[in-house]
Amino acid sequence: MITIVAKLTAVEGKADALRAALTEMVGNVKKNESGPVACYSLHTSDTDPNLFLFYEQYANDAAVEAHGKTDHMRAMGLAMRDQGLTAARPVVERYTQIAGIN
Repeated sequence: MITIVAKLTAVEGKADALRAALTEMVGNVKKNESGPVACYSLHTSDTDPNLFLFYEQYANDAAVEAHGKTDHMRAMGLAMRDQGLTAARPVVERYTQIAGIN
């Protein structure tokens, strides 16, 4: 299982617009990628309303790669750029599961 943690920071005053774009992305992943994507969960910080976090789990490397090439991923990236929603590039970390329970 591959886990991705991605942190995105909204430009001051644009948290609601970023939240909408990210929430739409969750819906698109659910609709189009629910098999190979085991978990795709959006969170917001309890202390910083401009900070968002995606927690994602994929069955394998192929699923991670396919997700990155979807039309909805491309559209989300363009929307964030064109609308100036993020204060910086997302911070993305990748982890490989070595133990766990389901």
